[in-house]
Amino acid sequence: MNVRYGLIGTGMMGQEHIRNICLIDGAKVVALSDPDTGMLQAANSLLGDQARTFADHHDMIAADLCDAYIIVAPNDLHLSLLLDLIPTEKPILCEKPLCTTVAGCETVIAAAKGRHAPIWVAMEYRYMPPIQQLLAERDNDRVGIPRMMAIREHRFPFLEKVGDWNRFNARTGGTLVEKCCHFWDLMRLVLQSDPIRVYASAGIDENHRHELYNGHTPDILDNAFVTVDFRNGARGMLDLCMFAEGSYWQEVISLTGAKGRVDACIPGPARFSKDGKERKSQLVISERASKQQITQDVAVDETILSAGDHHGSTYYQHQKFLQLVTTGIGQPEVTIEDALWSVRVGEAAELSAKTGLAITLD
Repeated sequence: MNVRYGLIGTGMMGQEHIRNICLIDGAKVVALSDPDTGMLQAANSLLGDQARTFADHHDMIAADLCDAYIIVAPNDLHLSLLLDLIPTEKPILCEKPLCTTVAGCETVIAAAKGRHAPIWVAMEYRYMPPIQQLLAERDNDRVGIPRMMAIREHRFPFLEKVGDWNRFNARTGGTLVEKCCHFWDLMRLVLQSDPIRVYASAGIDENHRHELYNGHTPDILDNAFVTVDFRNGARGMLDLCMFAEGSYWQEVISLTGAKGRVDACIPGPARFSKDGKERKSQLVISERASKQQITQDVAVDETILSAGDHHGSTYYQHQKFLQLVTTGIGQPEVTIEDALWSVRVGEAAELSAKTGLAITLD
């Protein structure tokens, strides 16, 4: 028997979710909601035009066709959608960020108090195979006590979305929330501690500077250095550049301790590569005592790779979400409290970039 999914939002990421759900036994998308007719039709074509379609998510909820819901709408709509879905007592997978502000996240947490059905926040980077291997090496004491974590993301600019909603802080939460909540979540997961202080230096130097929307120029950051201090004494650093799509590795995520360093090296999506082909991720282990370096390719099934731009992580995340939905055993691996932390750091980083001050988190 299939778990019946309803998707709210059918743009690029919504269609990635659909392609991955179609690969998983026991899951089926039966309903789609989006006010954009073109996106709605494009998404339904992936399902052989078999899903029920709705211009208004309220009508989808009222039809009661679904066993679980997935929110893939623009960031600024997440809060209202969650408040509409929480009373259904159906499982929810909500794309990141949970909300665009800390206050919004806190509102969701308060509304969900006492709810029995799970709310899982989609932090795809956790489920990338090279990140899973990095976590395994940490657990195998490969680096010793983790002291430093560095993330470099040098990538392409924000993509075109419906109405280019991702060009403005008011709708996204800002680059350091919208894009980077993944990274704050990873730092907290890998370093096993909560952030206490954030400092950011950032700018709008290359991207979208000559675009106009109703007379307004986009205000999203396109590059930044951000440092994060953690309660256990560890430190994290992000080096973000969104006009560097020629980089061989899109992300390099490094974990360092007294025993050594582990680097997870991740290429950009195939459609942005020179030849249009997928490249394998790599794990590089540098041992301090032996001065040896071990490089391992990270293989992922080609069918899974081709289903999205996140190196199989959307597929693996859906496997785990479906297991939680079908068994009812356990808790979401990414909770709404985890999501609050990622927005809290991103919001502090945006404030630090504006003020030039280090921001202490209460």
